[in-house]
Amino acid sequence: MEIPVVDFNELNGEKRSKTMALLHQACEKWGFFQVENHGVDKKLMEKVKHLVNKHYEENLKESFYESQKAKSLENKGNTSDIDWESSFFIWHRPKSNINEFANISEDLREATDEYIAQLIKLAQKLSELMCENLGLEQGYIMEAFSGSKGPSVGTKVAKYPQCPNPELVRGLREHTDAGGIILLLQDDQVPGLEFLKDGKWVEIPPSKNNTIFVNTGDQVEILSNGRYKSTLHRVMADKNGSRLSIATFYNPAGDAIISPAPKLLYPNQFRFQDYLQLYATTKFLDKGPRFESMKNKA
Repeated sequence: MEIPVVDFNELNGEKRSKTMALLHQACEKWGFFQVENHGVDKKLMEKVKHLVNKHYEENLKESFYESQKAKSLENKGNTSDIDWESSFFIWHRPKSNINEFANISEDLREATDEYIAQLIKLAQKLSELMCENLGLEQGYIMEAFSGSKGPSVGTKVAKYPQCPNPELVRGLREHTDAGGIILLLQDDQVPGLEFLKDGKWVEIPPSKNNTIFVNTGDQVEILSNGRYKSTLHRVMADKNGSRLSIATFYNPAGDAIISPAPKLLYPNQFRFQDYLQLYATTKFLDKGPRFESMKNKA
């Protein structure tokens, strides 16, 4: 399957309507797509990837292979409930926690801050385009996500280390994302990411030329009354290489009240933090019962 590619350069001019239709179809039928000419500095993206890889090699790699997780795979024990990943999570908005990571270099802190500032602008632009396609006011998603302190933004920085027995474990088990709009800066060499489309797993190739891979999370599906899809995805472990993944989440604030847009006729409201509590114990299960449970809670 050919993954939809949205070229932001074609949003200005005679190809705008065709590009908007492509974005709408990607959100409705796929739940994921790639963005070209997104406006994020590509030299900066290369710098972030280089510094994250360096951080992993210097601070995380050795401890990962010495961990209980790695040993359980080595002993071919039960690996059904583990993920073959080395990761940490940085919050950027409403308050950054990057200074709490003592071993992150000053270069990586500065590059991350600069990168995220540009990425937030891209997420806001995507949210506006989605609103336009759904027939909502331009700032509807941004406002719905804002709560008392504005949308929350965080990044999961992950490496999926080279795996000696990839047939025994997933890099990351099947799940949908809890939040809103996810923007992925991923490896340009090592594959592994897969999304479910029409009952088949679609392999997402490594990102060439620093295209950004985007997928929509559970909150976008709910807000759009099910029109835009939150799609099941996973990461496969790899025997030949170590995969880089820098996934930034443009999410509702914890106290944001989420409900389908009134224009899209879906009567339900709940607090995002309540959803996250349920998600924590059901992340790797089907999202349908999760949605039904939140309806009943509301």
